[in-house]
Amino acid sequence: MTMTHSFPCPPQAVIFDMDGLLVDSERLWKIAETRILAERGKTYSKELHAPLIGRAVNEFVVGLIERYELDDTPQALASLLEERVLEVIIQDTRPQPGAAEIVEWVSAQGLPYGIASSSSLAVIHATIGTQRMWDDSFPVRCSGSEVAKGKPAPDVYLLAAERLGVAPQACIALEDSPNGSRAAVAAGMTCFAVPDVSHSHPSAFADITPFVFASLHEALNALKGCNAL
Repeated sequence: MTMTHSFPCPPQAVIFDMDGLLVDSERLWKIAETRILAERGKTYSKELHAPLIGRAVNEFVVGLIERYELDDTPQALASLLEERVLEVIIQDTRPQPGAAEIVEWVSAQGLPYGIASSSSLAVIHATIGTQRMWDDSFPVRCSGSEVAKGKPAPDVYLLAAERLGVAPQACIALEDSPNGSRAAVAAGMTCFAVPDVSHSHPSAFADITPFVFASLHEALNALKGCNAL
């Protein structure tokens, strides 16, 4: 992509989304959700799901109940979904291409960094725990369950910036979904979007952020170029 807008260069902190951005886990959520829906006689619909991706779990399950006309309570469905997701995460979580390299580079620069995810802390810890290369990484891990409003509200990104001790305007956030990107921008951060093509198209970010990359490798090159200035 061509850089035609400014961003904090170099940033004072980098904040990562997790699902779909660092790890290829949106497909695992889909597996868990498809199974739960099938048990209720429902069929997974990409169209019904798309507006919900990136939202906090408590808001996500409310959306599922409404869109699929389920009889579950939000609390029960959220608990079941977390249980099923944890099962598949442990079995088959893969890093996204370029994830290891960008985290390693950010860490090597001495930049504060952390995670701001819509997932619960249990899912965050389990997901990061599947990647041995990140055993000692991400001392700051923020969950949508810790804040009043989930993405696309800015709360979880503001919490991450507070814990990192960096002003939001000095942070770069990396996201894969439109809802997550809106949250980062609403927090006052510069958002580097790396769309997860399983659910998002680059055009969906046109009115959110000018920084849209085809891969984490491209996003890392942008960071490296900035750092060399």
